[in-house]
Amino acid sequence: MARTIQAIAVEGIAEIRKGDNLGTLIADAAKAQGTPLVDRDCLVVTQKIVSKSEGRLVEIDTTSRAAKQALVEQESVRVLRRRGDLIISETKHGFVCANAGIDLSNVEDGVAALLPIDSDRSAKRIRDSLRARHGVEVGVIISDTFGRPWRMGLTDVAIGICGIAGVVDLRQTPDATGRILEVTEVAIADEICSAAEMVMGKASAVPAAIVRGLDPEWFRESSVRELIRPPGEDLFR
Repeated sequence: MARTIQAIAVEGIAEIRKGDNLGTLIADAAKAQGTPLVDRDCLVVTQKIVSKSEGRLVEIDTTSRAAKQALVEQESVRVLRRRGDLIISETKHGFVCANAGIDLSNVEDGVAALLPIDSDRSAKRIRDSLRARHGVEVGVIISDTFGRPWRMGLTDVAIGICGIAGVVDLRQTPDATGRILEVTEVAIADEICSAAEMVMGKASAVPAAIVRGLDPEWFRESSVRELIRPPGEDLFR
């Protein structure tokens, strides 16, 4: 049988408030729509609802360029580039991204959503809740939308991981012709996020998706640090 992977949008999740248990809300919504979580699913959850549940919302004058720049600098460890209103910076997590990942979309006017303080811990909190309350063993990824150097367009990537590999290392394994791979490391968590985003969309208010049918060997303890290139290996910083 040909191998298949499913991406299932989880709809019907209510507006998230500070202190909400995301694991329970998502599991209940998935069950209500007839697609309950099962072992070895990977649950992808958008950064926005994680930030909302953790109270990572701040008031900001969105008409003030100075206010927005000050907030970006507050959430950054260093600024790498500036162009008009765009700032490329390194966050406290080690991410290099636009405007420190601060998001003004899908929140009330005059409010900005900041990245979770520790997005791996956020993913672990959701997984632990699902394990304790619903008895399922799943991987959890917190996703966010990033641009990419040298490429047009945006894609979703992992900013927090628990129970699923960040990178699958294929070095020293044979390719289809038997040649030994020397440099191939697959950013599997980012690929899972991109698959999930195709059913969540950017404007449909669907903040979670289940990705099912993944290789069982990808389920392991991990961290988003696997995906962050060390500065000493970065030719462009």
